[in-house]
Amino acid sequence: MTAPDRPAGGGPRRLVVLLSGSGSNLAALLDACADPAYGARIVAVGADRDGIAGLDRAHAAGVPTFVHRIPDYADRGAWDEALTKSVAAYEPDLVISAGFLKLVGPAFLARFGGRYLNTHNALLPSFPGIHGPRDALAYGVRITGATLFVVDEGVDTGQIIAQVAVPVLDGDTEETLTERIKEVERAQLVEYVGRMARNGWTISGRKVKVL
Repeated sequence: MTAPDRPAGGGPRRLVVLLSGSGSNLAALLDACADPAYGARIVAVGADRDGIAGLDRAHAAGVPTFVHRIPDYADRGAWDEALTKSVAAYEPDLVISAGFLKLVGPAFLARFGGRYLNTHNALLPSFPGIHGPRDALAYGVRITGATLFVVDEGVDTGQIIAQVAVPVLDGDTEETLTERIKEVERAQLVEYVGRMARNGWTISGRKVKVL
């Protein structure tokens, strides 16, 4: 699998960002996209709930938004179809989960497979799920970190794009470790989305190559 062709005229890659909360990763991507040399622009922001700070950030930046709440649909399949349709309307080259706390379904992955990226606050395949730092502390590892990966149908099981290590310090709590991971996680996300936008990428089996 290879990256989609660049837009006509070599314009920036189109990004749709999905989120569920404050949007700190969105803010970092917005700042990066302000530089034309970054090679990407955010064309829409989607969420699974109303009234969150991430949507406020998007509005302040003049980025279109949409919201699909699961309770508003008959079932998860209907929600997945609606989310897929809204994202597809913006013709994204990449879709970025920036703290989007919902698992997408078959329709979404069929449309955006190989182009939907997520971050995780541990070194996958270790400690998947929503409590990466807590689980790393409980296990007693001395090194954890952050992983950027391509989303598949599993939970944090997709192909790994990049990883960065974070030492576990004596006296670390879940909160202190989480905050240190967030810093490197955000920087990694910005770096690799930019590289993928500017240079492209390929996926072969479990291997992702950023060109």
